[in-house]
Amino acid sequence: MNRFGGFPERALIFFEGLEADNSKPYWTDNRAVYERDVRAPMLALLAELEDEFGPGKLFRPYRDVRFSRDKTPYKTNAAATVGDYYLSLSADGLFLGGGIYHPAPDQLDRMRRAVADDVQGAALERIVADLGMAGFEISGDVMTRPPRGYPPDHPRVELLKHRSLVGHRHWEPVGWLHTRTALTRIRESWRRLTPLAEWVRSNVGESDQPRR
Repeated sequence: MNRFGGFPERALIFFEGLEADNSKPYWTDNRAVYERDVRAPMLALLAELEDEFGPGKLFRPYRDVRFSRDKTPYKTNAAATVGDYYLSLSADGLFLGGGIYHPAPDQLDRMRRAVADDVQGAALERIVADLGMAGFEISGDVMTRPPRGYPPDHPRVELLKHRSLVGHRHWEPVGWLHTRTALTRIRESWRRLTPLAEWVRSNVGESDQPRR
């Protein structure tokens, strides 16, 4: 495995072209570019992060169009997960995040009970506040009203409305993306997200039920 040296500028140009021409001929003509400038650097990055964050998974570049009105065959980003952490490269730059996305029903129930708890909920409030001060946004699938069984005047009602809870940040295309500084920025950002990931692991845990 090659040492990660950044994402080549050609990777972003590849995705710009794919957004303009999401077709098999474009993919076939540029498959070597994807393998060399997108897939190989992403795998090298995940390999360097593995000792600290665990093994990563690079998603396939092909879209599942079976139940979608959009029949374009290829994803216009390269995405990977490492445990509770997420990373995506596209023509728009670099996006990363962490937390819990589309939890199963039992996980969602545990998350809400933890948010409502005076100790665990207060801990989450502090984590969310710290992430905001560090430049992260907090988002997710948010309900317009509190979930059934929780009062609208609950002190953490806004967190209770979350059906997903994700901390994330985005960088537009910048020069350091093409250097090893990208590795440093990603590692530092995931470290910032670790308290949220640990809160999710401790209070939500895994599920055998299907995610929403």
